[in-house]
Amino acid sequence: MSTPTTTGPRSRRSRMPNPLPFLPEMAQVGEGLHQALRNSAIPQATIHLLQLRAGQLLGSTYFTVRETGNLRRIEEPEERITAVATWRDATCFTAAERAALELVEAVLTPNPSGERVPDEMYARASAHYDHRAMWSLIMAIAHIGFFTPAALIAKPVPGMPPGQNYTD
Repeated sequence: MSTPTTTGPRSRRSRMPNPLPFLPEMAQVGEGLHQALRNSAIPQATIHLLQLRAGQLLGSTYFTVRETGNLRRIEEPEERITAVATWRDATCFTAAERAALELVEAVLTPNPSGERVPDEMYARASAHYDHRAMWSLIMAIAHIGFFTPAALIAKPVPGMPPGQNYTD
């Protein structure tokens, strides 16, 4: 088996072509989710931190690369970006960010012995976020949930902009 000599994003291929020619309605749904996040009641850094953690939990290189890039674009310190994987022990996150990271982990991690988001966890999060902000957190997690099957099955090329991250 030979290995490619180039390793840049353009040398990699997705498993599937761009979905929009097949399901153009996805663009409207995706744009609605993106718009909800742009108009969010929580800081963009918090959204990207929780989405980076989601990418790590899901084992998605696409999400992890995308959110690392988003955090760098908004000038988040490297310490915070790299510490997301070990956020429980890291000292660089606010209590509100910790609540958001705890929520995304709870939603994405099965809990065979009980509720994924128990009342105590909800209370910790709602101590930092009002109803509008809680719905923003929920939509940030839903955004990842909406795109997870595409990221894991179709495997868009990490590091490539939307629309250019699928093989033609």
